[in-house]
Amino acid sequence: MDHGLPQSLDSTILRQFITQEGNRMADDSKSKPPVALTNAVSWRAEGIKHKKNEIFLDVVEKLNLLVAANGTVLHCEINGAVKMKSFLSGMPELKLGLNDKVMFEATGRNQQARGGKSVELEDIKFHQCVRLARFENDRTISFIPPDGEFDLMTYRLDTQVKPLIWVEAVVEPHKGSRIEYMIKTRSQFKSRSVANNVEISIPVPPDVDSPSFKSSVGNVTYLPDKDCVVWTIKQFHGGREYLMRAHFGLPSITRDEADAANKGMGSGMDMSWKKPIGVKFEIPYFTVSGIQVRYLKIIERSGYQALPWVRYITANGDYQLRMA
Repeated sequence: MDHGLPQSLDSTILRQFITQEGNRMADDSKSKPPVALTNAVSWRAEGIKHKKNEIFLDVVEKLNLLVAANGTVLHCEINGAVKMKSFLSGMPELKLGLNDKVMFEATGRNQQARGGKSVELEDIKFHQCVRLARFENDRTISFIPPDGEFDLMTYRLDTQVKPLIWVEAVVEPHKGSRIEYMIKTRSQFKSRSVANNVEISIPVPPDVDSPSFKSSVGNVTYLPDKDCVVWTIKQFHGGREYLMRAHFGLPSITRDEADAANKGMGSGMDMSWKKPIGVKFEIPYFTVSGIQVRYLKIIERSGYQALPWVRYITANGDYQLRMA
């Protein structure tokens, strides 16, 4: 603080001052500003040493998707983040290269920009360590990283992509107080990729009872507190299709209501429970946008060799498919 004004909000620096022992602030050593705050590189202290120099880079993308009941994609958006975990000694300089379309065009590589292997990133936000002037000049991402975990950059893409996991639901109310579901799901990504921990949440009327399920794969659970059925598939390989059937008792439905619902009449069964189907998933080693890390260079005065590790993950964001 300087005359009541905060000089730094960096969590690494604040941890040195916000402790469990309130009397520590009275020490002379604590009343002086930290060295990192007066440095040109305030986010990284000097003299950091690690036995093993490594840096981990995760490209994480979340897909927001809304599909209409007729199969039309109403909204599609990719929110991405490049997350890093740095264990590097000294004061290293890093340069990160992506298959950025604007960078290819700026450097005269128009063929690569048009070749389909580049992406046009929007709404890019960088960590304070990135040299923005350098990026604006030649699209080079150059930076001295903080020690530990941080988000290097976030980005967004408004683009139309095929739904990675497609779900169709056929709902049939029957006379005799029954309702039947037939759910078909299909993975629409390459067969070498695998979606892990897939959860498909299908809404059901609030007064159903006596559930019974039959599925070609995975487990099905009825959650009465959430008025939905959750179909869990631990591993969903690309290019596969699976079926699930569910039967419920429905005391409130009569034959006339079922007939009205089948005809689409407004005076029949209340359809307000027909919320969109929600899907959760995570696909490792895959990015829906096609973004790639072309290189990660590490330069440090002492000349040590560091190991960079890169991982790609695509997961669901707000992923919904409306029921017919």
